[in-house]
Amino acid sequence: MAVRLTQLDKVKALFEGWQETILWSCQQGVMGDIFVDTQDSPSSAMAVLGDFCFLAGRPDQEMVSWGLARQSFIILVPKDKGWAACIEECYATRAKKVERYATKKEPDVFDRRLLEGAVSRLPAGYQLKMIDERLFRQCQSIQWCQDWVSQYPDYAFFQEHGLGAVILKDGEPVSGASSYSSYMGGIEVEVDTRQDCRRQGLAYISGAKLILECLARGWYPSWDAQNQWSLALAEKLGYHFSHTYPAYEVYRK
Repeated sequence: MAVRLTQLDKVKALFEGWQETILWSCQQGVMGDIFVDTQDSPSSAMAVLGDFCFLAGRPDQEMVSWGLARQSFIILVPKDKGWAACIEECYATRAKKVERYATKKEPDVFDRRLLEGAVSRLPAGYQLKMIDERLFRQCQSIQWCQDWVSQYPDYAFFQEHGLGAVILKDGEPVSGASSYSSYMGGIEVEVDTRQDCRRQGLAYISGAKLILECLARGWYPSWDAQNQWSLALAEKLGYHFSHTYPAYEVYRK
């Protein structure tokens, strides 16, 4: 049975070398949880934050199956082929294997003039705002953009650890870039646009604004791309591709 780890440094070696900010959030105790097979000397571990579950150490099928028991959908990210095989054995055809795209973490890579130019091209009829308490609550109530704020228990926590730039039309969010999660020194970026407002460059504008605000705070806006469209947007904003990695999207029956 998986148990919540209380001494977070005990799994440092298991996750070593994995450059994922969601892992850092869990390991630093900022947000998310780490579960292990035993408190004293863990050999299997999973870091869970929102929809993501990172698996490391000795592959453990009970731990893999326990992850989905907590929620209806999960993205399982294996550290190695042993964990991948364990996921496939446990979930069979229910586990959809996908490729995700990591970008390099380069704090000095961004061209501020390019980003400021992008922000200046906001089309007429739209308003660009940073997420305040009113917008935080508004985003909580709208399904398609809930991930901009869903990992933060309240606005006070978001105000301290999170950050988000939202484009509004007639008072309603239509596109934005916000922090899916936070770690010490930065955020993991979440970008989305309402379906009827896509292909207008709005995600590019809100992404540029979020990066500029992060730089002003001395934060790093980490970007992990779900697909090639997200990667292309990231590269347009100044990020560089690092590598692909496998993940498994699993829904509960």
